Amino acid sequence: MDLDEIAQALSDQTDYEHRWLLDPATGELHIWTSDTGLDGQDLMDGDELEETDLVAIDPLPSSVWYRDMADFAERISDEQASRRLERAIRGRGAFRRFRDELFEEYPHLVSVYQGFRDVRARRRAVEWLLEERLIDPAEAERYLADHPDPDLP
Repeated sequence: MDLDEIAQALSDQTDYEHRWLLDPATGELHIWTSDTGLDGQDLMDGDELEETDLVAIDPLPSSVWYRDMADFAERISDEQASRRLERAIRGRGAFRRFRDELFEEYPHLVSVYQGFRDVRARRRAVEWLLEERLIDPAEAERYLADHPDPDLP
């Protein structure tokens, strides 16, 4: 199973006209849309979809991903960058303002943030697999222990 793909599905906040689905037998990710069906091939409706063995991956709330920005801003040692990023995430449009501030004012921190966010996203994918009983608990525990939040500058 591709943790990055599962993490992407868990973070997908685009709309509710599609669903990400995981085939537990193969680990393959599929997408169903109301317009084109399963992977653009099978025009099954939502009820028929429920009868398959595919497991729906419902996106996590945006507050989960917001927490990553807040934690990153709080934990970096550059006090000016920390203050400005914390200010950027206040109120509506926080994701866009955070991204703009990071890319425009602190480009040296972009890859650091992306690494931080990606580690957390993969951890959430493992936690989701565990909740869905699609991964051995010992394997999940081992992965989570081996992949803590990275150190930040």
